[in-house]
Amino acid sequence: MTANIRFINPTTLSKPPGYTHVVEITGPGRMVYIAGQLGLDVAGNLPSDPRAQIVQAFENLKAALDAVGGSFNEIVKINNYLTDMSHLPIFREVRDKYLNTKAPPASTTIAIPRLARDGAVFEIEAIVALSA
Repeated sequence: MTANIRFINPTTLSKPPGYTHVVEITGPGRMVYIAGQLGLDVAGNLPSDPRAQIVQAFENLKAALDAVGGSFNEIVKINNYLTDMSHLPIFREVRDKYLNTKAPPASTTIAIPRLARDGAVFEIEAIVALSA
């Protein structure tokens, strides 16, 4: 038996662009918390191009999902950190190529002055609901 995931956008809240206001999980299952992923490749290299960093961060998230038998469809919450909000359109474009845009996860995106790695412009972390 798998967990049931329901994506809810109450009509009393504004329509969100690319995320869901409320995600409800019921039934047996397991929750997986994926630490923040930067745009580092497997060798630890960080591209200077913001788009390349964001794509690599999503690829790193995909690798983390694969490690637990999950997929982007089972992400229920993401937190996104940008060092420059001018990269928001790039983030949204890349995000929409990876996430289920018909039932997107709950999401928070904030601008911060700096990430843990010099030169990093984006980080993403995720919460995933999987079957038991």
